[in-house]
Amino acid sequence: MKARRTALIVAAALAVASVATTTARGSAATTRAWHLPIARHVFVVNLENKGFAVSFGSGSPATFLNGTLRGKGQLLDQYYGVAHNSLPNYIAQISGQGPNPQTQGDCQVYSQFVQVATANGQAVGDGCVFPAGVTTLADQFARRRFTWKGYMEDMANAPGAPATCRHPALGAPDSTQQAHQGDQYAARHNPFVYFHSIIDTPSCASNDVPLDRLPNDLRSVGTTPNLVYITPNLCNDGHDAPCADGRPGGLVTADAWLRTWIPKILASPAFGLDGVLVVTFDEAESAGSSADASSCCGEGPGQNSPLPGITGLGGGRVGAVVVSRWTRPGRVNATAYNHYSLLRSIEDLFGLGHLGYADSPAVSSFGRDVFDAG
Repeated sequence: MKARRTALIVAAALAVASVATTTARGSAATTRAWHLPIARHVFVVNLENKGFAVSFGSGSPATFLNGTLRGKGQLLDQYYGVAHNSLPNYIAQISGQGPNPQTQGDCQVYSQFVQVATANGQAVGDGCVFPAGVTTLADQFARRRFTWKGYMEDMANAPGAPATCRHPALGAPDSTQQAHQGDQYAARHNPFVYFHSIIDTPSCASNDVPLDRLPNDLRSVGTTPNLVYITPNLCNDGHDAPCADGRPGGLVTADAWLRTWIPKILASPAFGLDGVLVVTFDEAESAGSSADASSCCGEGPGQNSPLPGITGLGGGRVGAVVVSRWTRPGRVNATAYNHYSLLRSIEDLFGLGHLGYADSPAVSSFGRDVFDAG
């Protein structure tokens, strides 16, 4: 009797850890169940403005990203940004909210989002800082008592500005649109400061912090947040070339940054225990700096913008690398994913609901095609 009770408990636990995925095949639907990895530490690193061919092609200057790191994990070669310019891609990753004209312009003025309605999980309106009722991944984590931190390089480097949760005053121009020597922080690459549910609470000051705090937090499992969201500065993310400090910038500098920081993550106790690392880019640019607005995953005209990519439906093909103990190294995965897929995947790993466009039936979570090592 005791053995039977134990078996039932184990079966129930496995059922809780499983996820059902439905894929359409013609008019029929096939439902398959599989067991999610017990990943409790997710690390996300975003680089800037590079298309797949530039970053992952045979001539890529990113020899660490496209060589060493790719060899340790899986390359998602059909991973897409969801919009242009930068900001709506970051917002998508933590909220599932689509772009509007002001976020597509990278919010030169830090304006209030004026919401007129809600439809299909989207706040309908225009503006930059979303109302407190718009839920983010950070809010979901807090409700379930998971921990999160955004680590923003150079955030504390402006004299007289806050060292944490740094953003312009409401209604003011964004002075971080241009890099300065010694301060290359960009608010538009820090999605957490575009939601009142975060900036109006003490959690912003405690959880939206400078990158130089990461090494200390990585020292133990207990001090490493469940979500580690990392944004390098405008030089180290590949955005600027040349940089305000005289370095070359672009992929060469971004790759050098990865070579310094990624080994710290991979060597951390939390990553070794149950970590998943995702390195990707916000949006793609084709040769000649013209925007690649290709898309995947059923993306269409949004509630607030008919063309998320300004000239098309998406943010272009950027690619991503996933490294984890549950991912076989050295593989290439041709499944279509985008930033909404990344949000949905994190939500699934932590047993959370799907926000905004992450709840779209055409958006898939990372499944056993990504977590394929048992």
